[in-house]
Amino acid sequence: MARIKELFAMYKEVDEEKLFANLKYFLERIMPTCEKYDIKMAIHPDDPAWPVFGLPRIVTNKEKLLRLIQLVDSPCNGVTLCSGSLGSNPENDIPDIIRVLKGRIHFAHVRNLRYNAPGNFEEAAHLSSDGSLDMFKIMKALYDIGFDGPIRPDHGRAIWGEISMPGYGLYDRALGANYLNGLWESIDKMSRP
Repeated sequence: MARIKELFAMYKEVDEEKLFANLKYFLERIMPTCEKYDIKMAIHPDDPAWPVFGLPRIVTNKEKLLRLIQLVDSPCNGVTLCSGSLGSNPENDIPDIIRVLKGRIHFAHVRNLRYNAPGNFEEAAHLSSDGSLDMFKIMKALYDIGFDGPIRPDHGRAIWGEISMPGYGLYDRALGANYLNGLWESIDKMSRP
């Protein structure tokens, strides 16, 4: 605990603006190499989407994500769309965020969660009915923007007697992958004339 207090003290002067300045410095230096070799950077949103232990978070909502990609305006400067991290704040409209980030989402973690109370949520199975997020609308938004990058189910429960790291049950993630594939196929077929 003494070391943690020491670390917190080191960051007491760091606010959102300093974090954005540091991120800009980093991105400015790596983007030339990313552009040269077509490397797509995909920053993951803060999880959860609010300050923790009084430390600021800067990748938490639509406005901050737009600011992030404008720090260094390059097609290689993008995001990982994590529906769970962004969805931890019920004010975030995930399909809207997907649409405004068209062309800048390089990777997607699609998962569901259930809101219990303000600032209190838990991982849920991938089906929309199992949580608080509309997985169909999230997948439809990705489809509508022409997303063709990797999508993976994110997190999973340990089910059927599986022993796994908490939040990383293989069987539940496999079920999630099948569910997301089913949604994608349905959306694709519904979108054809």
